[in-house]
Amino acid sequence: MKVSYVLNTYPQPSHSFIRREVQALERQGIKVLRLAMRASEAPLVDAGDQAEAASTHYVLRAGALSLMLALLMSALQAPGRFFDALRLALRLGRASSVGRLRHLIYFGEAAYVARRCRAGGVDHMHAHFGTNATAVALLAQELSGIPFSFTTHGPEEFDAPHALSLGEKVNRAAFAVAISSFGKSQLSRWAEFGAWDKIKVVHCGIEPARFADPAPLPEGGLRLVAIGRFVEQKGQMVLIRAMARIVAALPDVHLTLIGDGEMRADLEGEIRRAGLQNHVTLTGWLDEAGVRAELAASHLLVMPSFAEGLPMVVMEAMAAARPVLATYVAGTPELVLQEETGWMVPAGDAEALAAAVAEIAKLPRERLSEMGRLGRLRVLERHDSDREAAKLAAFFKETR
Repeated sequence: MKVSYVLNTYPQPSHSFIRREVQALERQGIKVLRLAMRASEAPLVDAGDQAEAASTHYVLRAGALSLMLALLMSALQAPGRFFDALRLALRLGRASSVGRLRHLIYFGEAAYVARRCRAGGVDHMHAHFGTNATAVALLAQELSGIPFSFTTHGPEEFDAPHALSLGEKVNRAAFAVAISSFGKSQLSRWAEFGAWDKIKVVHCGIEPARFADPAPLPEGGLRLVAIGRFVEQKGQMVLIRAMARIVAALPDVHLTLIGDGEMRADLEGEIRRAGLQNHVTLTGWLDEAGVRAELAASHLLVMPSFAEGLPMVVMEAMAAARPVLATYVAGTPELVLQEETGWMVPAGDAEALAAAVAEIAKLPRERLSEMGRLGRLRVLERHDSDREAAKLAAFFKETR
């Protein structure tokens, strides 16, 4: 079977879960054609991402003339499908926040994708995120008749379900994937009741072999690590403000922030204002080996997010046998069990975050090690990339 992955920007440093899923599907014997609208503007520091970029065909690089030619060929070859898809594009655009013109561009991209998929013998199209990539896949289905599905992650899709026509995308898809039970519940809010059985849960996966020999907890003062894009929803600013409280009680504590983004200057300014330069390190983006090394050097992953889907960094920390301090958001409580594999605090509450770290610091390291061990067992059971890809492959094959 051959599947086309229809993606917006791919690969990206924060979307390694897509790469792992694609490669796991290929190990299942599924052939995957990678079609992305554009390449990432962020530097790709991981060799795996660099290899994926070399294997990806970028639609917009083909140029406007190629997209217009694809539209013309679609209109000539199947005028009924063409005008049905055009009307759908305009309807999606009318509901959206980006408008009809943007959806006419998606229509051109869809025509190009449909043409590539027909020429490549593609049996099924799959998109990630219920945003523009799924709109392109939906329109490509209208043009080609090739079935499509998509995976939602959140929180972006769940913040704007009407503008994204999320319910209609579920209704028209062969099936829709959520990465958690929470995500499934959100899709069920907007889909027709008759489409509920099409909503499947397939977890994002990790590769257990990359975490085969977790390092013991390090000696010395408490070391915290947080990983993610530097954007408002990830909550790093709350964590920095909590650190000001934490350092007052635990002067040897240290936090490593892995990632980058538009808020970097704001975070650096807050670190200076609070006098935390000796207690907080910003590494920028690291490759997967670098992330694993930082997890090995830490005692605890902190995830202070305001909104999430089900964060990969939580899975990776648990696979590395590190307990997790996270916020009560989205699907996170499905993985982080209070005082068993980690701790949960309210989102946006710097005082609660600081108090939790203070309590964790009092625990014997043996207790942290045991929680890390239990978390590792839980994540390996629920988030093995090959096992989850096998579920997805079975769903693809059911659509043939």
